[in-house]
Amino acid sequence: MKRGRLPLTALRSFEVAARLRSFTRAADELLISQSAVSRQVRELERQLGQPLFERHHRMVALTGSGETLLAILTASFDAIGTSLDRLKANKPASLLSISVEPSFAAGWLAPRLASFRHLQPDIDLLLDVDPRPVEFRAGRVEIALRHSATRTEWPRVECQWLADVTMIPVIAPNLLSARGPVTKPTDLLQFPLLHEDDRDLWHRWFTAAGAQAGETRGSVYPDGALILQATLRGEGIALMDRMFIRDELMAGELVQLFDTTIPHGAYWLVARSFEDLSPQASVFVDWLKTSVNSQEASKGDGQA
Repeated sequence: MKRGRLPLTALRSFEVAARLRSFTRAADELLISQSAVSRQVRELERQLGQPLFERHHRMVALTGSGETLLAILTASFDAIGTSLDRLKANKPASLLSISVEPSFAAGWLAPRLASFRHLQPDIDLLLDVDPRPVEFRAGRVEIALRHSATRTEWPRVECQWLADVTMIPVIAPNLLSARGPVTKPTDLLQFPLLHEDDRDLWHRWFTAAGAQAGETRGSVYPDGALILQATLRGEGIALMDRMFIRDELMAGELVQLFDTTIPHGAYWLVARSFEDLSPQASVFVDWLKTSVNSQEASKGDGQA
């Protein structure tokens, strides 16, 4: 097909719909109607003389030809977007967009941003606090930090391990003195237990501690930052990621109750391509790794 006759609008609609596996989500990204997306894709299929989607009730799947075309278009549009971004700037951009898990953003990154600004005053960070998967489109988020209890990779991106997550039981000293003593794992059941997302973590901890806990009641919070604030206020005992609360343990604001810990996955750096990161993104990644490694090398002891 001659370049002058390439159906660029239809190709763009197909690429988004195929990448997201949804005409509705494609319409949201393109800021057009779902019917417009569907019409453009059907016109493209008509020009090619073959289907690109298998259409089922409430879902679509790509044909073999659709998969082949998607791989070519995604790489091509990404390359075009990257080239346009580079041409648009007369000097390296100083604003770096990163997407961060809410717990990591509030519990670890935010308290350390002053250190990054001191070392790199010419780089401003734009934080997108969101746990959902990231589509690394041109001009948007360049680096993401994600937690997973089980996964080590995501489709169409590169991942680098950042830190393992180790959960420990902690309590505020005033609550411990008011409701203690605590000498065995089941003594924790006399306190309110704070949960993140669900109650599975506490069940795993009691199992690891060799204790039968039965039903573990208590408030359920959506992320670790809220649990940390509730724990500091003396509202209950929490299982917290040790790397998030190192400062509170060393300051005596929290006390670790037992040696028993449980693993809870890891934090990962995610990017479209680490080799193609901007200089600002590479600097941030290096600083992040150095800061995490430095903290892990100087762990404090805050156990009761």
